[in-house]
Amino acid sequence: MDTEAQPTERDRSLPPDPEDSSDAPGPEGRSRSALVSRFTDGLPGGRITLTLLLCLLFLLAVNTFVARPFEIPSGSMEKGLRVGDRVLVNKLAYTFGDGPARGDVIVFDGTGYFGDADYIKRVVGVGGDHVVCCDGEGRIRVNGRSVDESGFLFPGDSPSTVRFDVVVPEGRLFVLGDHRGSSSDSRDRLGSPGGGMVPVDKVVGRAEGVVWPFGRAGRLEPTDAYAKVPAGEASAHAAAPAGGGHG
Repeated sequence: MDTEAQPTERDRSLPPDPEDSSDAPGPEGRSRSALVSRFTDGLPGGRITLTLLLCLLFLLAVNTFVARPFEIPSGSMEKGLRVGDRVLVNKLAYTFGDGPARGDVIVFDGTGYFGDADYIKRVVGVGGDHVVCCDGEGRIRVNGRSVDESGFLFPGDSPSTVRFDVVVPEGRLFVLGDHRGSSSDSRDRLGSPGGGMVPVDKVVGRAEGVVWPFGRAGRLEPTDAYAKVPAGEASAHAAAPAGGGHG
């Protein structure tokens, strides 16, 4: 009797025959490689140039939609921000949530309100707030609550030498510089169209931190100076500017 095994099909547990395999790329791999090569062949520098272009497009998209650097042009935000500092502005900060809050440091387009340029200031009052200078101790009051701003004011500065009593319209912001003695801000425009109030839709974004020079790089710490200020009631008072000028 013939006892030798006579298999009729290949043992599937065995590794594939090396002669049956191929290192050649599939159609998809070939098409991708050919497409990249076809594109880079017409570029001076080839793949290096393509990589640089893609990086440039990425940075442009980030600058347009996500964040952008802003150079501090004056000393109006000292002590925290100095002339020449570059801060990173988060352009999405108010896109998916609440608008600017008291204490936020914002960059806004001043066209038609401050001047044809971008400005950086601190939000002191939001829509509906009643902002007054000053209480018996020289502090600014917001909705009847005195605010201790000593944590960020320029050393030696008073909260304001300009008296004012205003109600911030809905959709607008009352903004001041931290170096009150060297800042042109909402106080200077109390009698002008708009009353020195910045429209919320003019806000570019929130300043998050210093990115240059490296020796000063760091996050801008949020302040809790306005944390106990109650919500404003626009109908509680009539706006009554008491003065204007540079503080």
